[in-house]
Amino acid sequence: MKKKWYIFIALAVLIFSVFLIYKIVSNKGDGKVAFDIVKEDKIPKKIEEILPKYQKEERALACKIDDKIYIIVTRGEKNTDGYDVNIQTIEKKKNNDKLNLTVYAEYKDPKVDEIVPQVITYPTAVVLTKLEELPEKIDLKTNYIE
Repeated sequence: MKKKWYIFIALAVLIFSVFLIYKIVSNKGDGKVAFDIVKEDKIPKKIEEILPKYQKEERALACKIDDKIYIIVTRGEKNTDGYDVNIQTIEKKKNNDKLNLTVYAEYKDPKVDEIVPQVITYPTAVVLTKLEELPEKIDLKTNYIE
């Protein structure tokens, strides 16, 4: 009787191990990317130097500084204050050993009846990721919030 239980337990462990290995192999590194929001006064000098090239565009980009990977989302040039951007999640997907990212960002616009200063602004969000390599491609998905 004891032999049957040992065989049953060994078989269950084997099936679980095969399932776990299959899950790991089939994901190929897919999933969410951990990141920390970088406050405006903590943005690295090199990023501050390259931002003017990209601030007029609405896009997501990545840069590597001191072996750290940063993701930047810019909203473009705005004629008033009151616009904002926040990075909500970043998902990675391996495709033929190339890393692709999808960045999900929330956009906030000023309300129609809101009084805002008439100044040129460039809403930007910067995050420090836990990635070890630069992505090959970045897709930006946006969601407007009230």
